[in-house]
Amino acid sequence: MRQMVKTCKTDPSVRAVALSVTQSVAQRSYMGEVIALHKFVRDKIRYVGDVRGVETLHTPRKILEQRAGDCDDKATLLATLLESIEHPTRFAAIGLTDKLSHVLVETKVRNAWIPLETTEPVPAGWYPDGVKSRLVIYN
Repeated sequence: MRQMVKTCKTDPSVRAVALSVTQSVAQRSYMGEVIALHKFVRDKIRYVGDVRGVETLHTPRKILEQRAGDCDDKATLLATLLESIEHPTRFAAIGLTDKLSHVLVETKVRNAWIPLETTEPVPAGWYPDGVKSRLVIYN
């Protein structure tokens, strides 16, 4: 996922989506940009599981074409969109047990890392209760 973000954040078609989604946000409203991109991925990209028994990861361009993906697809797309307009990101793999079972994006605004859950109808900054395991990977 990290390598895909690094490679795809310079894709002009991906950056064009980030620019389009944030077009109505005031200049230098960094949290406004984050919220707009989070809402876009959360609400316009449908959550759908992988093929049964096969873990897959799609490119941001493919996710945009299909308008669907699972948590790692949606997290990869959001991180790529954010990185394409200079927002630092990291992935947080989390689990409600000792086993990691979900991934979300966090982005840094000023000096705070903001969690961005894209598979539930929750606002930017929401973080699930009861997380017992966590692994952070910086992009």
